[in-house]
Amino acid sequence: MSNSASTAPSARTASTTPDEGVAPLLEVRDLKVHFPIHSGLMRRQTGSFKAVDGVSFIVPAGKTVGLVGESGSGKTTIGRTLVKLIPATSGEVLWKGSPILPLSEKAFRPLRRQIQYIFQDPFGSLNPRMTIGMIIGEALEIHFSKLSANERADRVASLLRRVGLKPEMMSRYPHEFSGGQRQRIGIARALAVEPEFLICDEPVSALDVSVQAQIVNLLQDLQEELGLALLFIAHDLAVVEHISDSVLVLNRGRIVESGPARDVLENPQAPYTRELLAAVPRLQPY
Repeated sequence: MSNSASTAPSARTASTTPDEGVAPLLEVRDLKVHFPIHSGLMRRQTGSFKAVDGVSFIVPAGKTVGLVGESGSGKTTIGRTLVKLIPATSGEVLWKGSPILPLSEKAFRPLRRQIQYIFQDPFGSLNPRMTIGMIIGEALEIHFSKLSANERADRVASLLRRVGLKPEMMSRYPHEFSGGQRQRIGIARALAVEPEFLICDEPVSALDVSVQAQIVNLLQDLQEELGLALLFIAHDLAVVEHISDSVLVLNRGRIVESGPARDVLENPQAPYTRELLAAVPRLQPY
């Protein structure tokens, strides 16, 4: 990708806005995540890398916001900062109007039920020493401790069916599954705690194209069924357009364009967005 693309916001607003009178489920205000750069024998800090540099957006309840940009643009850093896996340098993240960044880990723990993360690597995110039943059941044991062992097993079986897997698979280990099946398991684990918001961090980038479509369709079905809100992080513009209500285009840690998915991807205003679209492979007739 050329470095000549402008990072100035486009004519569209640089953050999505909620419907009038509807409070956002999640709101991000001027979020910055800077990593220190050390050099010299004494490893003194000589600067900082601005991975995320003043990002603002909202995620309405029950909607999907696509976050798109090339590798290194800061997409995953944003996702991980929202669940406090990476500390923010400054800014605010509001969950239902309440700030979450200042919360201690103990105070934030109850919110982990409501905000779940689906990782890019469907194998690396699953413990290879645990069966699928144990992996999904662990979340239930932590957050629904009053359930009996039989009730947990029934809940795991129901979750597996919901994501298109067979209940008898719960005794198998992650290495016995395909990439698409492992991603379904990751989705089932996230759903186990009955969340309201899923952060999907490149959930289909490691999968074959045919399997990608299946996972995207599954996420859409689950969203409609359960009323979930999604932050869908990806670099594949076709996938983002298919699943998203609105799109944020990220370049070098800043949002350079945002708006309804179809408007942004069919009539891009920012030069960087046009470059992203031009880089998408297209079939050419002979």
